[in-house]
Amino acid sequence: MPVVLLIIVGAAAGFIATRLMRIEAGIVQTVLIGIGGALIGGLAIRFLVAITGALAGLVGALLGALLLIWVWQTFRQR
Repeated sequence: MPVVLLIIVGAAAGFIATRLMRIEAGIVQTVLIGIGGALIGGLAIRFLVAITGALAGLVGALLGALLLIWVWQTFRQR
């Protein structure tokens, strides 16, 4: 199942990336671009989380809190 999920996520990421970068690629190339990007991005994120540790948790918690405050203020004004 993880391989199928990787292909699906890779296809979606490749599609979005090729559109954002305005390049023309076939289906296979798009999926491979997405899978490669997922692998590179996943390794980079794991590396950063391993280095930053608790700081990454703090940043995530801060971003979540900011989002929650924004949603609360947005719906409170209605």
